[in-house]
Amino acid sequence: MMTEPVLYLLTGAVAGVSAGLLGIGGGLIIVPMLFLIFSSQPGATDHAMHIALATSLATIIVTSASSTWAHHKRGAVLWSVVAALSPGIIVGAWLGAQLASVLPSDILKPVFGVFELLVALHLLLGHQPASAANSISRTRSLVGGTVIGSISSIVGIGGGTLTVPFLLWHNIAIRNAVASSAACGFPVAAAGTAAYIVSGWNADGLPSGSLGFVNLTAFLLIIITSVLTAPAGASLAHRLPQATLRLIFALFLLVLGLKMLLF
Repeated sequence: MMTEPVLYLLTGAVAGVSAGLLGIGGGLIIVPMLFLIFSSQPGATDHAMHIALATSLATIIVTSASSTWAHHKRGAVLWSVVAALSPGIIVGAWLGAQLASVLPSDILKPVFGVFELLVALHLLLGHQPASAANSISRTRSLVGGTVIGSISSIVGIGGGTLTVPFLLWHNIAIRNAVASSAACGFPVAAAGTAAYIVSGWNADGLPSGSLGFVNLTAFLLIIITSVLTAPAGASLAHRLPQATLRLIFALFLLVLGLKMLLF
């Protein structure tokens, strides 16, 4: 009984650093860890994956807010870009979470894996934008936000692995892309969590202390350490050279892409 709280706290610490450093919400760390915990419990529920996804998104609400504030204080968040992407993100995240119960996440794995490998290759080859930009067209923002939101809520992430490459491909500087991605994680997580709460409200076999598919115990313990460590990750992101930050993100995507394709 003492092991699970410790695992929740450690998971939150790693997720918080990742959120600040790479502009991700930490879901890529939280989801598999929570699924392992929930599925290994005596009398494990058939909804272990749904609970992991929903709880991950709930923690990202807090983690993204913490890391966004740290980036905002350094003037790195492009709020006009965040505002343009948010409507599509909210709609996509809600629909994606609603579909998650009938659409297995494994369907997205090979496509998502190939996408991550292509982005990693793009970054490793050192392609730099000709000039930095601060805006994206309204149509591309709406379509891009909807895709980011829907996929993110289905796989329980804040969307950084999609948002950062999307912004880079539109000539947003890497530091601004990471910071703005952290801010975009909030509408992804908020809309996705709300949808998972609604869809899981009357589900059978949920553990005590559940709010829909959200496990409140895991949520509370994870955010304790994630909030404390997210600013440290953001601070590190602003101290590292941009070339180093691009390399870290490229290697992160490379590992993730291979994991999606091979496991």
